[in-house]
Amino acid sequence: MQKYICKTCGYVYDPAVGDPDSGIEPGIPFDSLPDDWVCPECGTPKSDFEPEDVAATAVPLPEPVA
Repeated sequence: MQKYICKTCGYVYDPAVGDPDSGIEPGIPFDSLPDDWVCPECGTPKSDFEPEDVAATAVPLPEPVA
């Protein structure tokens, strides 16, 4: 299942783990989380998360040293 990353603090929502402290059982995909779910680390809303593969490509890579 697709992991999602908080754009504010970098927390990764992993559906295989869920968010037990918020009552989200393992196996719940990100898209099925309640609309009012927020990042358990910083309180950022669900709308400010992005898929892990998008987040990884959004960070520019450093220039190679010649």
